[in-house]
Amino acid sequence: MATLKEDSPMAHRIKPCYYQDVDRIRYDEYPMLKDTFYLDHAGTTPYPRSLIEQSSRDLMQNLYGNPHSGSPSSQLSTRRVEDVRLRALRFFRADPDDFDLVFVANATAGIKLVMEGFRELQGGFWYGYHQDSHTSLVGVRENASEHHCFGSDDEVEMWLETQPMSVWNSPTKRGGLFAYPAQSNLNGRRLPFSWPGRLRSTQYPSNNKIYSLLDAAAFVSTSPLDFSDASEAPDFTVLSFYKMFGFPDLGALIIRKDSSWPLVHRKYFGGGTVEMVTCMNESWHVRKQDNLHEQLEDGTLPFHSIIALDSAFSVHEKLFGSLERISSHTSFLADRLYKHLSSLRHANGRTVCKIHKDPRSSYCDSTIQGPIVALNLQSSRGESISNAEVEKVAAIRNIQIRTGGLCNPGGVASCLELTPWEMKRNFSAGHRCGNENDLIGGKLTGIIRVSLGATSNIQDIEAFVHFLEEFFVDNCCYPEPRTQNPNADTSFYIESLSVYPIKSCGPWQVPSSMPWDVRPEGLAWDREWCLIHQGTRAALSQKRIPRMALIRPHLDFEHGVLRVRYAGRLPLSVPCEISVPLSGDQEQVQDPCTQRTNMCYSSRVCGDSVSAYTYNDPNIAAFFTAVLSTPSFNILKSHQSTILAANHPRRLPNPSALTARGTTTHPPLQRIPHPHDLPLQPYPPQRTHRPEQK
Repeated sequence: MATLKEDSPMAHRIKPCYYQDVDRIRYDEYPMLKDTFYLDHAGTTPYPRSLIEQSSRDLMQNLYGNPHSGSPSSQLSTRRVEDVRLRALRFFRADPDDFDLVFVANATAGIKLVMEGFRELQGGFWYGYHQDSHTSLVGVRENASEHHCFGSDDEVEMWLETQPMSVWNSPTKRGGLFAYPAQSNLNGRRLPFSWPGRLRSTQYPSNNKIYSLLDAAAFVSTSPLDFSDASEAPDFTVLSFYKMFGFPDLGALIIRKDSSWPLVHRKYFGGGTVEMVTCMNESWHVRKQDNLHEQLEDGTLPFHSIIALDSAFSVHEKLFGSLERISSHTSFLADRLYKHLSSLRHANGRTVCKIHKDPRSSYCDSTIQGPIVALNLQSSRGESISNAEVEKVAAIRNIQIRTGGLCNPGGVASCLELTPWEMKRNFSAGHRCGNENDLIGGKLTGIIRVSLGATSNIQDIEAFVHFLEEFFVDNCCYPEPRTQNPNADTSFYIESLSVYPIKSCGPWQVPSSMPWDVRPEGLAWDREWCLIHQGTRAALSQKRIPRMALIRPHLDFEHGVLRVRYAGRLPLSVPCEISVPLSGDQEQVQDPCTQRTNMCYSSRVCGDSVSAYTYNDPNIAAFFTAVLSTPSFNILKSHQSTILAANHPRRLPNPSALTARGTTTHPPLQRIPHPHDLPLQPYPPQRTHRPEQK
């Protein structure tokens, strides 16, 4: 933790330095990174080959039983779990006499466990959290009797200097909790580590005390935590090991034993957290008292994952030495990336990247800035570029980034200057977490995040910069638009017209000799079909499955079918093309055995609820299953002429799905001349080398 001792790795700046062995390590240990550029280490870091091999070998050579037993296999599991618990504490330089470690599913589960303890306090509790908090911290406020969001570091500093208990002056309250992240998961800014010690130094009575909760999940992936000075450490710290090692999927809650009082008073018990329980005639139970973690780890522990964590510590140390080395390596790369992105300019001199960095942060100083660059892109006219578009094109180039709200509502609102009413308006306009509707009212709703980790190298940085230069940097100067003379000749023509018959798949260009229809809902045959996931019944998107861009539909009106090809490789047993009827033939939606219409399914397409019947052609299901390797429906026929799709689950164990809008009850169409008859010249000219997206 952030102690003031000279030997503390967080008391001084770690000099940025590139780790020369990283390319060899990637080649030997990370085959999944071949031909890809992984830039989402803040989400999770990849796992090395030797970690999987070592943990698998351990499981194959030993028999591990449920720890809640006295058998030899169970006792072996118990010993290994306690050994790993001790090793984890020592990894963070936490003295077992001062700290205990509770294994949880992830950092969020640890936060929830802390919240459950405070929720049981008589009279409720006060809760304060920093604006840069992850939603997992923000959500605690819903269980607090009072809560406050600190909008800046300065506000926290002022609060600490002017008596924290002034916000908690009610004699009926029993305690409070102040929470903040060690590092913003949005832009990598690192917050002061001195706050927990300063808060504790107020020396208020234990029954009316404000405790500290540190979210270290983003921080520990690339930097060391040092709890050697227990007096300066947070009361509660949560983290996720998969962000550090890639595997196993496990988290931890580290507790100062002197601060455990609020947690041991929670009412719930389960599994091995009690010594004895009565159920008949009298409700009585006795909790375990020997160790703090025994009182908080409900049910059977994920002991196989905990045992695998032992291998993760060993392999990580063998490959990278220490987190100090990783911190130095990632700081070097982050500074290099930041300088490259800052220098990108359009031909007219306008900046390409708007980087969201605290003015006081420096990528050369790992004590105040982590290896994350948060940005948005703008065109040569200064207009915002959709994050969804950037992510889709990046996926085609095998560049893995993260876009959106990043589960950091306060940070996004601050960076994008979004007020609460604007965020509510965006929700009403259809914006949802993970959807592609990310540009509303001329303002973006999310951020592009590039995050680095132990396996990042210079090639990752250069690939991302070259990607932006190729697709989003205008190398031609266009004249500024002038106010047009209303009496001047305004002759325009449409150069070409394409529709996207299948949502999120490839386009089909309208032939130059064919007139086209405009309907109340838009161009005819545009997004008349969509692929639907079997489990969620939601429409699939290219953001989730980039391979959908290789699905090439063709409208064949002469034969009345939609022909679908896949531009990638398929097994020899799968046909290279399938045909989907354009008409709503009842025979296509009937069970061939019973001659009854198949079940009507409800689905979600772009936020709208639609109903559709299943088709009975198993070949369509087999084709899309092979293409996407995703269980979906086949083609459903619309219940109200809005969607078609198909499926025969009795014949295919893993069917895939296509959905299509019907054409039988469309209102009268508005006939328009062929596009070439309408003059329209785009200004400025479209850049033809960008992949077409929908």
